[in-house]
Amino acid sequence: MTLNGKRALSLLHDDVEDLEFWYPTLRLREEGMVVDVAGEHARTYVGKYGVPATAAMSWDDVDPQDYDVLLVPGGWAPDRIRRFETVLAIVRSMNADGRIIGQICHAGWVLISAGILKGKRVTSTPGIRDDMTNAGAIWLDEPVVIDGNIVSSRRPPDLPDYLSALIGELRRR
Repeated sequence: MTLNGKRALSLLHDDVEDLEFWYPTLRLREEGMVVDVAGEHARTYVGKYGVPATAAMSWDDVDPQDYDVLLVPGGWAPDRIRRFETVLAIVRSMNADGRIIGQICHAGWVLISAGILKGKRVTSTPGIRDDMTNAGAIWLDEPVVIDGNIVSSRRPPDLPDYLSALIGELRRR
């Protein structure tokens, strides 16, 4: 079963973890999904390792109702992304509607700032474990954790498990 007709929104800013942005974007496109990329502004951003990626739209242009899944990649970008109320409103809206939110590595910072992790079982890079638990989450050291609509993963070596789980959740819905 392909995922034709489903849509994903991926958040982007400078210093994104290149693999955590590109692997999900390409994998979901292979499954037939439309993956829209949004940033602070519609422009090209540069990842941690110098790989460019272009946001075709700004966060202000996003209607969360248009998407089945939100992708929040890691790297240092989440520390910037979480400072924008527009982004936090997108995260809260998609969470309230039960839409899938995929987060990996440092992306947990965005969900923390959106205030949606209390009581949720999640994982992340171990470097933000304390941040996650201080936000009320139950942190697990596993390649991927699914709790309701939140699919979380630790870091780039876990990307195959992460995408398998994310795609599985999309197919079930």
